Amino acid sequence: DFHKGRLPMLKVRLARFGNKKRPYYHIVVTNCGDKRDGRFIEQLGTYDPQKPMAEARVTRDRLNYWLSVGAEPSPTVAKVLREHERAMAAVAATPAAAPAAAAAPTPATS
Repeated sequence: DFHKGRLPMLKVRLARFGNKKRPYYHIVVTNCGDKRDGRFIEQLGTYDPQKPMAEARVTRDRLNYWLSVGAEPSPTVAKVLREHERAMAAVAATPAAAPAAAAAPTPATS
């Protein structure tokens, strides 16, 4: 009866997958009392700490939905989301890399 009339508290957190010494994480929404790698409500993305942050996948519209209904991100997920947003902004700000041959002028031959 502790949660009488209330929804259980929701968390957005990391669930660990992968092998020993090679972690790979799923960003999931879960009830706060569930185990780290246990049952979850929805998977929102993936995060591999051994790859660049821009390669992390996050479904932003679903993340925004869960945050709007009261789900709280764990401190680690909040950090991952901030860094992912920063990395995606940096990728969007850099112009598309042109092939080196097209960018360099060709020397005139006589």
